[in-house]
Amino acid sequence: MLKAYMLDNGRLKDADGIGPHGAAVVWVDLLTPTDEEEKAVEAWLGAEIPTRDEMEEIEISSRLYAEDGANFMTANLPANADGDRPDMAPVTFVLSAGKLATVRYHSPRAFQAFAQRAEKAALGCQNGESILIALLEVIVDREADILERAGREIMDIAQGIFHPTERQVTKRDRSFHIILRKIGRKEELLSNMQDSLLSLERLCGFLSTIIGKNDRDARARLKTLQRDVASISDHAATLAQKINFLLDATLGMISIEQNAIIKIFSVVAVIFLPPTLVASIYGMNFEKMPELSWSFGYPLALVIMVASAILPFFYFKRRGWL
Repeated sequence: MLKAYMLDNGRLKDADGIGPHGAAVVWVDLLTPTDEEEKAVEAWLGAEIPTRDEMEEIEISSRLYAEDGANFMTANLPANADGDRPDMAPVTFVLSAGKLATVRYHSPRAFQAFAQRAEKAALGCQNGESILIALLEVIVDREADILERAGREIMDIAQGIFHPTERQVTKRDRSFHIILRKIGRKEELLSNMQDSLLSLERLCGFLSTIIGKNDRDARARLKTLQRDVASISDHAATLAQKINFLLDATLGMISIEQNAIIKIFSVVAVIFLPPTLVASIYGMNFEKMPELSWSFGYPLALVIMVASAILPFFYFKRRGWL
C-alpha cells in the first residue's frame, strides 16, 4: 500500500498517489509495497528502496548509510504493542533531496497517529527532514507510553508478590506460577523496547550529521529528541532491573514456601519418632518380657507414647521452629 502526502501550510495533505502531484509530494509511506509501487517510489525519490532482507540486516553499516545522494536509516519499531508481545520489525527511512520515504512491513500505531495529527495541526513540517523529526517524536512518545504502561503492570506484579491475597498454600503456588509467566512476558517486552530505543538512538545520531547547521530549529528539535530517547532508555533499563529483582524475589518466595512444607514434614517425623520407638519395643514377641504381666502395661505404654510426642512438640514450639 502506498500513501503520499503534500505540504499545506505546515500541515500534511493526502496527495492521492505520486502520479498526480509527484513534484509536490514530500512524504511517501510504503506498507508492504508491491513491485510497481517500489518502482514508482524509486523513480520519484531517485534512489533504490531496500528489500525486506536488506532491512533486517543488523550491521550498523547496513542500517545507517548514504548511497546515490540519499540517506538510509533503519530502526526496529513495535506494532500491536497493547499486549506483552509486540510485533517487532524494521522500518527504513530514506531522505533524498528534501523528500522522505518510509518502508515498512508492519503497522506501528505511530505512523497512523502522526498522519492524522499532521493533517489537522501544524507540526512544523516543511520538508522531508522536518517531517522525519516530527514522525520520530510521535514514535518516541508512543514508546514512552508503552514503557509507562509496562511500569504500572510491573508495580502490580510486585504487589502480588509481596502482598499476596491468597492464604492457602496451593493457591499461592498457582499465583506464583502466574506471576512467573507475567515476569517472563514483561522481560520479553522490555528487551524488545530496549532494542528499539537503541536503534532509534543510533538513527538520531546519524540524522544529526545530515541536518544542516543553518537549520537551527530542526537541530534543536533533534537534540531534544535525542535527550528523550536517552531518558526513556534509562527508564527501560531501570524497569529491566526491577524485573530481574522481581524474578529473584518470586523464586525466593517459592523456595521459602517449599522449605516451610519440608520443615513441617521433618518436624512431624521427629515428633512421631519417639512413640514409634516405644511401640516398636513393646511390639516385640519375646517369651520373657517383664512388662507382659503388668496389669497397667498397655495404658502405661500409651501414656508414654503420647508424652514422647507432646514433649518434642512443645519444645519445637518454644524454639520457634513451628
